[in-house]
Amino acid sequence: MVQWRLPKQEIEAIARGVHKDPFAVLGLHETTKGKVARAFVQHAETLEALAPDGSSLGVMEQIHPDGLFEALLDKSADRPMRYRAGNIGGQWEVTDPYSFGPVLGPMDDYYIGEGSHLRLFDKLGAHATEFEGVNGVHFAVWAPNASRVSVVGPFNDWDGRRHVMRLRLNTGIWEIFAPGLGPGTIYKFEITDSAGKLLPLKADPLGQQSELRPKTASVVANPAPYPWTDQAYMDARPHKDWRRNPMSIYEVHLGSWRRNPDGRFLDYDQLAEQLVPYALDMGFTHLELLPVSEHPYDPSWGYQPVGLYAPTARFGDPAGFARFVDAAHNAGLGVILDWVPAHFPTDEHGLARFDGTALYEHLDPRRGYHPDWNTLIYNFGRKEVVSYLVNNALYWLEKFHIDGLRVDAVASMLYLDYSRQPGQWVPNSKGGNENEEAIAFIKRFNEEVYRAHPGIFTIAEESTSFSGVSAPTDAGGLGFGFKWNMGFMNDTLRYMAREPIHRRYHHNDLTFGLLYAYSENFVLPLSHDEVVHGKGSLLAKMPGDDWQQFANLRAYYGFMWAYPGKKLLFMGQEFAQRDEWSENRALDWRLLDAGMHDSMRQLVADLNTVYRDLPALHARDCEPEGFEWLVANDHSNSVLAWVRKAPDSSPVVVIVNLTPVVRHNYRIPMPSTGDWVERVNTDAAVYGGSNQGNSGKVKARAGEGPGWPAYADFTLPPLATLILTLK
Repeated sequence: MVQWRLPKQEIEAIARGVHKDPFAVLGLHETTKGKVARAFVQHAETLEALAPDGSSLGVMEQIHPDGLFEALLDKSADRPMRYRAGNIGGQWEVTDPYSFGPVLGPMDDYYIGEGSHLRLFDKLGAHATEFEGVNGVHFAVWAPNASRVSVVGPFNDWDGRRHVMRLRLNTGIWEIFAPGLGPGTIYKFEITDSAGKLLPLKADPLGQQSELRPKTASVVANPAPYPWTDQAYMDARPHKDWRRNPMSIYEVHLGSWRRNPDGRFLDYDQLAEQLVPYALDMGFTHLELLPVSEHPYDPSWGYQPVGLYAPTARFGDPAGFARFVDAAHNAGLGVILDWVPAHFPTDEHGLARFDGTALYEHLDPRRGYHPDWNTLIYNFGRKEVVSYLVNNALYWLEKFHIDGLRVDAVASMLYLDYSRQPGQWVPNSKGGNENEEAIAFIKRFNEEVYRAHPGIFTIAEESTSFSGVSAPTDAGGLGFGFKWNMGFMNDTLRYMAREPIHRRYHHNDLTFGLLYAYSENFVLPLSHDEVVHGKGSLLAKMPGDDWQQFANLRAYYGFMWAYPGKKLLFMGQEFAQRDEWSENRALDWRLLDAGMHDSMRQLVADLNTVYRDLPALHARDCEPEGFEWLVANDHSNSVLAWVRKAPDSSPVVVIVNLTPVVRHNYRIPMPSTGDWVERVNTDAAVYGGSNQGNSGKVKARAGEGPGWPAYADFTLPPLATLILTLK
């Protein structure tokens, strides 16, 4: 037997897709007899090797009927190898993927192995590119415990024998350059575990585009960079301290904000044309989008993502999402994404048991399984998993110019015993319940994103009293920019749901929050979580008849917008949506034809304007010198009053009456004498109120004795908030 011939057992191994290293035998190789070429070409019955000019280098011999060929060629043969294939249906030309070298290099291996690679999204996944003078797609995926990984799709009839990938031994990365493929190619990874068992086909963990559900394959994204037009916005962003700037966030679920008349989703361009100007007209400063990463199940609202790097195909392609962000920035609106690094779903095409082992998740279900959501928890102690998540955050910030990341379910990450009974969790190395590995990940995530993208911010959805959530990491904190104030939301909504006659007994629900208001940089959230699963809309939570419900909600909004902290309101609540939110339908926009609903919308717009225009209402949202009580303890009348302050700006006085009783000649201490003008009266007729008040202004007179320098006698409207400035 001549030594260049491929042994029978290796022929069978290639044909069966079980060869340990197909790159060692396929492609072009030097032998003592010359250069031997071997190719495995789908559907080919004949194969002819071609020179770069298209001339023939020789006819190949078929050594297996499934399309495996080999031939000894003269020394002029060179990589990459091209072939002319033929069968009864005709001829076609192919370029052999096994005649290309590796795309990744030793520096990639080093940084990937160290867990410090910060551009994984440029290296792993699928990238349409030119390599060694040929156009194609480079595929790379981490699967260290697999015995074989292939990329499959319509281009190879989903045949895992055809594009078996090369294993980079030191990192567990598999890669292959597939010539002739390009953007739009549909693909998955076919993986066999260490025992040779074939696993369910897997979507690409770093795929940057996906098929529209219920299909689950990844799609090769267009590599052309998006032509951004938001340079002025991006240049200004690093110079903003968001703690001292107005931040009023409109939280949106893109699939149910509005829909087309036939019920179809709006696409990214339609959302840019409709949502962006609406939010701008309403005076919001930021849009916060429920997760836009690809997810298989609509009722998860995106909080169970499978394609963490892919903008969901429900609304278009990645370029469409970039156009949406670009439009928002050109309108002066920031874009915040809900980001989900806490857990992932168990769908078989996702990360679960990715290479046959618990690769991304903990093997021990006491640490790796979330009982509340039937999801798997990332193994934050694994450097590759941490790198995968940190890179994902950097990817959204860089590729899509995102301004902020609101991190979901932080409390579930911080505590090993979160939602678990004794015996269902494993203590940390010190015997405690804090997840030290997750805490280290969170700190690194915040450090990396703030370092790489000055001017962005991160927000934690964290519902416990964990210390230092929004403190810098060098001061011992977690490093977030802001934290959702869940205590404010719970206390105040509980208070507002009570009949006014009972509120005097629960006055501390409104005052208690000021005891800790500056322990973190807080966002005050009235989010989607408060208007689903039987909780009803915000309007429905309010007591009384229809008029009182509206009056209560108006007063509550005034209270919140004047309270220290950044603002967040879920879509539909700005016009007092009556039904609780459902992802299955659009908001009830027809309600705006009714005066009470449109008046509520106008109030929210006016509150946003006042909040933005008056530095006293935003410039010290996160610092105690920005707030001082005027009336804190009038339990019997359910009245509160305070002053908001900021350097080099006039103070703002806020008065809240949370009973349906008009209170005449109610004396309130004031910061200074003079005429104080009602900038907002939530009981004004224009908002649907009873138009009680002070005819637009009140004169404050000099006080006597210690205390505040002035006082004023007010008429307090029923169930209303007043916001006043010195004329």
